[in-house]
Amino acid sequence: MAEGGSQGTLVSGVAQRYATALFELAEENGAIDTVAAALDSFNGLLAESADLTRLIASPAFTAEEQVAAVRAVLEKAGITGIAANFIGLVASKRRLFALPGMITAYKRLVAEAKGIVSAEVTVAEQPTAKRVDEIRAALKGVAGKDVDVSIKVDPALIGGLVVKMGSRMVDASLKTKLNSIRLAMKEVG
Repeated sequence: MAEGGSQGTLVSGVAQRYATALFELAEENGAIDTVAAALDSFNGLLAESADLTRLIASPAFTAEEQVAAVRAVLEKAGITGIAANFIGLVASKRRLFALPGMITAYKRLVAEAKGIVSAEVTVAEQPTAKRVDEIRAALKGVAGKDVDVSIKVDPALIGGLVVKMGSRMVDASLKTKLNSIRLAMKEVG
């Protein structure tokens, strides 16, 4: 159990160091948003391709194989410049397993630099763009800053939503309410 925890810490430490170096380079070159968009594109590719996810996670591939495969993917996706060079460097250093964490850490650094708060909102079904805007506006009112809203869909919630913003979490899901009613009924019965 402790081994998994130390591995998670190692990944987050590696991810933070690489993300900080990338952020500083992007800032020097006035390319913070360009790099963020390119990393988002690559993250999208990871979400769509089990093969690409396996490539970055598996230690079975050599550094050369990972670099060649990643360069081909980047070229096909039209990802160039600082982000492409960064991903290539990460592959050559055999750190691709930490790339998703690096992307998350980079986005966090961008948000901090822009004074934006990140929030993860989990809902039962995909909301309309108007509903997302309403959620963003409500969270902005609470945070007093712009909020970068990431939406997750979990049909098990049945209805309502769960919001995680910084260290705060608000669970206003129907699933949680029903579970508390069930628990209260068991105590009474």
